[in-house]
Amino acid sequence: MRTRDALDAATVESLLAAAVAAPSIHNTQPWRFGLDVHHQVLEVRSAPQRTLPLTDPLHRAQYLSVGAAVFNLRLAALHLGRRPEVRLLPDPYEPGLLATVRLTGSVDAEDQPADPGLYEAIARRHTSRMPFTGRPVPEPIVAEMTAAAHAAGARLHVPDIAGTRRLLRPTAAAEARNHTHRDRTAETLTWITAPGSDSSYGIPVTALGPPDAAGRMPMRDFTGPLRAVRRPALWFERHVQLGLLWTAHDRREDWLRAGQALQYVLLTATAHGLRTSLLHQAMEWPDLRAATALPRHKRCHPHVLIRFGYGPDGAVTPRAPGLSAAAGAGPHITTDRVSP
Repeated sequence: MRTRDALDAATVESLLAAAVAAPSIHNTQPWRFGLDVHHQVLEVRSAPQRTLPLTDPLHRAQYLSVGAAVFNLRLAALHLGRRPEVRLLPDPYEPGLLATVRLTGSVDAEDQPADPGLYEAIARRHTSRMPFTGRPVPEPIVAEMTAAAHAAGARLHVPDIAGTRRLLRPTAAAEARNHTHRDRTAETLTWITAPGSDSSYGIPVTALGPPDAAGRMPMRDFTGPLRAVRRPALWFERHVQLGLLWTAHDRREDWLRAGQALQYVLLTATAHGLRTSLLHQAMEWPDLRAATALPRHKRCHPHVLIRFGYGPDGAVTPRAPGLSAAAGAGPHITTDRVSP
């Protein structure tokens, strides 16, 4: 076992800075972190105060977000020369403890990720809600993204043109429902921040995208009744490139694995110069989520649609500092605690 001072403040800050760079629904950053220095364990917990009761009543999207943060923690640990041992839902008596990452020792060659550029992609990955060029992504890159999802315990289905249209229909239906659901609209608006805001959470107005002038691409409209801040419509790519991320089961641990797979796919795409955005609307309505399932897979549980392609970079969204995410987490969080 390593000594207590082997995990210094600079190392912890690097680990947490990578973790909080993960994507999260509406940039709620629904995680908090604990540290057991003696046992070299980082605890990843849910943040109940940053949930979406209407949009995400089962907290599935929250688990996806936390899973993405766990994947970033793993990458950062490897980058720092530490071997991460991840346990999902390690304690049945602590449902809020979603994962632990134990740093067990120094890494060797077989522990290194296949693509060393993934860690560097953490800082470059941003959601792009702008139109893409429509230039086809080469098949070898798509294959790498598919392999990344599989390696993390999920599946990525990349449909043909007809399959893409089938997936966009329930997404468009969900977007239309959201427009008429006043309470959901109000919930979404609470996470949109005005220009000049110093909030570390939520989506700045400047990071929102335009609607599709042709009406083919159902990008999420975060503005609701605030039409004055809505961007003018632009023409989106005619042939959308999508990936459906899914798992064979639909348990809490599957949601966390899907979140890790999601981040693995996004970082793989980013490392190859692609831009990405997430279409989650259909997953927020049980019947429409079921409609996105693959017809030939009886145990297909969809989690999110990933839109990918070439185009402009996404705008930066704020993040709470890593150590603040730990310090503000409450009585379970300390930097000098011995676990039982």
